[in-house]
Amino acid sequence: MKRRYFWVPVLMLLVGSCGPKNTTNQPKKVAVIISTLNNPWFVVLGETAAAQAKALGYETKLFDSQNNTALEADHFENAIVSGFDAILLNPTDSDGSIVNVMKAKEAGIPVFCMDREVNSTKAATSQILSDNYSGCVAIGKEFVQDLNKKGDYVEILGLVGDNNTWNRSKGFHSVVDHYPGLKMVAQQSADFDRNKALDVLESILQAHPNISAVFCGNDAMAMGAYQALVAAGKAKDVGVYGFDGADDVMNSIRDGKIKATGLQAPQMMAKAAAQFADDYFKGKSDFAQKVPVAVELVDQETIKDYATPKKR
Repeated sequence: MKRRYFWVPVLMLLVGSCGPKNTTNQPKKVAVIISTLNNPWFVVLGETAAAQAKALGYETKLFDSQNNTALEADHFENAIVSGFDAILLNPTDSDGSIVNVMKAKEAGIPVFCMDREVNSTKAATSQILSDNYSGCVAIGKEFVQDLNKKGDYVEILGLVGDNNTWNRSKGFHSVVDHYPGLKMVAQQSADFDRNKALDVLESILQAHPNISAVFCGNDAMAMGAYQALVAAGKAKDVGVYGFDGADDVMNSIRDGKIKATGLQAPQMMAKAAAQFADDYFKGKSDFAQKVPVAVELVDQETIKDYATPKKR
């Protein structure tokens, strides 16, 4: 099977932004605000963004919002009063984070979103986003093929306030729902959290012990679901599908435990956001509002095309 790539046109909704607010010779400061650092994938996103901004010559600080919009608001207040010149943001909530981004904008601080978006085209200076929908269309096709178009399955959703949750679910269902032999017996949120996914699936298995597969909205939940299946003695009978391309899931696909995932590019999005901040500081004022980044389908056949992840 060949590696597959999925692209959508960049939405060229251009947004003007304020010019740099700091004209002194002091190094400019870049805040990196991440939804949670309790997930290795977001650790890579945040640390890469901070490292790239530092490499470009800027002071950086990494903030953890712990999936809490109120804590994210505190980080924005801190960044504003502390004189940060740009914010690289992985939003906590697609709607709830808008007010925080607008406060930064009103203070003359550009915000560049990474991976997750806010539901406004007038808040962030630019949003660099994975093509979640198309990536999960590919997973849906793989899912249908692996299950031979029939069987009961479970879907474990991410954060209900995150657009990525629904874009992934919609992409998956745009394929799977065309096959009446495939029946979703349960759909429940686990907030993109590994331990919550374990608990959710353990509970679901009590009511639906004969499922054939589990589609999870991210890889952390896929690993939690796999743990639940191991505990129930069903790991060899139930296929697990994730999304992110996290190291532990890539290794689990290599070991024949997880069926497939959608490989995102956190380093690419993080470096692009830092570069956009650098471009802004150098005088650029117009940025594409949404910049989509391709997602690659990785399964047990194509995993050989990927190097073994390095231990961090």
